[in-house]
Amino acid sequence: MNNHRDRLVRAPDLGPAAGGGNGGDAKLPQDALAILPVRETVLFPGAVLPLAVNRQVSVAAVQHAMREGQQIGVLMQRDPQVQEPSPGDLHRMGTVANILRLVTTPDGTHQLVCQGVQRFRVLDWVGERPFIAAGVVRIEEPDTRTPEVEARFLNLKRQAAEALQLLPQAPEGLAATVQALDSPAALADLAAALLDVPPDEKQEMLETVDLVARLDRVSRSLAGRIEVLRLSAEIGRQTRASLDQRQREAILREQMASIQRQLGEDGGKSAELKEIDEAIVKAGMPAEVEQAARKELRRLERMPEASPEHGMVRTYLDWMTELPWRLPEEKPIDIQEARRILDEDHFGLEKIKRRIVEYLAVRKLAPEGKAPILCFVGPPGVGKTSLGQSIARAMGRPFTRVSLGGVHDEAEIRGHRRTYIGALPGNIIQGIRKAGARNCVMMLDEIDKMGRGIQGDPSAAMLEVLDPEQNNSFRDNYLGVPFDLSRVVFIATANMLDTIPGPLRDRMEIIDLSGYTEGEKLQIARRYLVRRQLEANGLKPEQAEIDDDALRAIIRSYTREAGVRGLEREIGRAMRHAAVRIAEGSAESVRIGEGELAAVLGPPRFEDEVAMRTSVPGVATGLAWTPVGGDILFIEATRTPGSGRLILTGQLGDVMRESAQAALSLVKSRAESLGVDPGMFEKSDIHIHVPAGATPKDGPSAGVAMFTALASLLTGRTVRSDTAMTGEISLRGLVLPVGGIKEKATAAARAGLKRVLMPARNRKDYEEIPEDARARLEFTWLERAEDAMAAALEERPAAA
Repeated sequence: MNNHRDRLVRAPDLGPAAGGGNGGDAKLPQDALAILPVRETVLFPGAVLPLAVNRQVSVAAVQHAMREGQQIGVLMQRDPQVQEPSPGDLHRMGTVANILRLVTTPDGTHQLVCQGVQRFRVLDWVGERPFIAAGVVRIEEPDTRTPEVEARFLNLKRQAAEALQLLPQAPEGLAATVQALDSPAALADLAAALLDVPPDEKQEMLETVDLVARLDRVSRSLAGRIEVLRLSAEIGRQTRASLDQRQREAILREQMASIQRQLGEDGGKSAELKEIDEAIVKAGMPAEVEQAARKELRRLERMPEASPEHGMVRTYLDWMTELPWRLPEEKPIDIQEARRILDEDHFGLEKIKRRIVEYLAVRKLAPEGKAPILCFVGPPGVGKTSLGQSIARAMGRPFTRVSLGGVHDEAEIRGHRRTYIGALPGNIIQGIRKAGARNCVMMLDEIDKMGRGIQGDPSAAMLEVLDPEQNNSFRDNYLGVPFDLSRVVFIATANMLDTIPGPLRDRMEIIDLSGYTEGEKLQIARRYLVRRQLEANGLKPEQAEIDDDALRAIIRSYTREAGVRGLEREIGRAMRHAAVRIAEGSAESVRIGEGELAAVLGPPRFEDEVAMRTSVPGVATGLAWTPVGGDILFIEATRTPGSGRLILTGQLGDVMRESAQAALSLVKSRAESLGVDPGMFEKSDIHIHVPAGATPKDGPSAGVAMFTALASLLTGRTVRSDTAMTGEISLRGLVLPVGGIKEKATAAARAGLKRVLMPARNRKDYEEIPEDARARLEFTWLERAEDAMAAALEERPAAA
């Protein structure tokens, strides 16, 4: 080399004493160096560096150098992961250093402070154990000051001063030290030691012996760091005045990431972000939805984990990736299998089953068509929800249930906006995620019990969900992107239609489920309820049995309902009685007959009071519709001396009061044909009472029964005890049609009546009446009020 000179110092091999395991006290030749291996650290001449010395080979080298009063050679490892380095793991150029201080801490760690003196190059290795030793050549720094060196020296000093000014917290006195330096080599080594560059780059600077090349290399690296510092300072000046601390940190992190990408120091996405990116790819989202998800993912990449929005964005991306955007492969619908499943799960309901089979047949032939929304309407306990589960089984699709009872917030349907704390999608999207399929069968339970509150009208939000023309682009407020609901099979249930708004009811096909007859209840109990209660109470079929007569007695005397929930509860009580006897060992098997019911279930709760109530004139039996099915209704009339008033009691509504007034007016107009003195009405008060006074009653269908009761009272002819009637009365004596014919006929059969009087214009509803009820009842169709009198009133008793 032209600008430096080497002084060769060779040492002979130390032999076994220096290289063996017991050579700790061996003497090195005078000019040999003990080597201190370091990780990711480069010591430059003139620099003072603290080092933690823990490895045995390093401790032994330091102890030998201090014991002998010698300098030590500092070499950086090629691979920092190597725990016990050998000579082949070390670079061959390092720095000769003086040991300034060695401190041993209480935990056994050795803290070494050393100062670099000059460069050296390893010529050969002379020992490895207990420490590494080498014969080296020391490299003297050149002392020539050529114009090329001088120019580079001044430029590097100017760069160092600028960098120190740009640093937010520069070490005190460092600027003065830089300005006071007069040696180009010393300035280059100081700047290299202070540069924030990778250790390998520093090692290259250390190995650049030529002074001009070294000054150029250090100047280039320092120029790059100055650009970074200038950019950071400019960003700080622009944002410091207008942004708070948290915003400033977020922007600086983004700028830092940008700078790292430009410098090639970006380590890539974290494992969490890669996982979300892969989930977005696998989700199969539409293009518009995937674009929105990736936009949020880019926000998450720039957002620090400590930010409050980080968790919100992460939760949103979880929802987006877990929703079933792809349409699964649909199994072909087997109509015969669907019939078998419906018959297996439900007894009776033939008309309902036929409509469901028609629905499935249409879905099979036109899978892309817009199928109607079915709404099952009927009293509690008749199997509306289980019908939906059977449809899902028949179609081979997952089933999910969304309860709408008591929902009064529109956000429960459409979801909350993400700006709110704890926001979530609406019940529709949550149900689809739970089902895991975009073509699931969704049961909207109790759709008639949605309310309206200050948060909006949820029934209005359901309009888009249940409209086949709109729900292919349903937009949940939380997701903010359209979701296709057109392949979801929606089935709604309700107890009554009155509370469902007209526009929503118009979007659904109403299917009525009336109450069961006594025969149907017996079959349901025998096929399903007894078996279910045996399993629920831990009994085997051979341990407990309840005969058909006992089941009929329970249906007739212990329950009065349209469905079978109360019947199942009473069967469960009987089975628990059997379980107690078997568990205590007093019986191995229990058979419950009709005679044991009083001891097991207590005295009968209901009795047949039709005959007793209709044994006197003025009492007629009517038929009423209630939300839980049909029921019988007694109309009682009596006459007392008075001034011609009409007294009505029994919590009657306005319509029912008007029916009573119309019935009385009609009786007055027919007084002569009935054989009643018209003047009697001016001297008497007529009192009409409907028992069960605690229960509100309303509607026009009791008009015929009220007219018949008044006619019975005034003529003294009793009403037949086996006859019930329904129909609206007019002042002209016409019998007008009413609703609920199916439920009313079922209630008459259930009460043990034989004859039913109904409006002739309701004859079209005859086919809807269950076959069992039709077989047990005799129907009389009324055109006029006189028809009701002729059919219902007994003949006047003969005079004595």
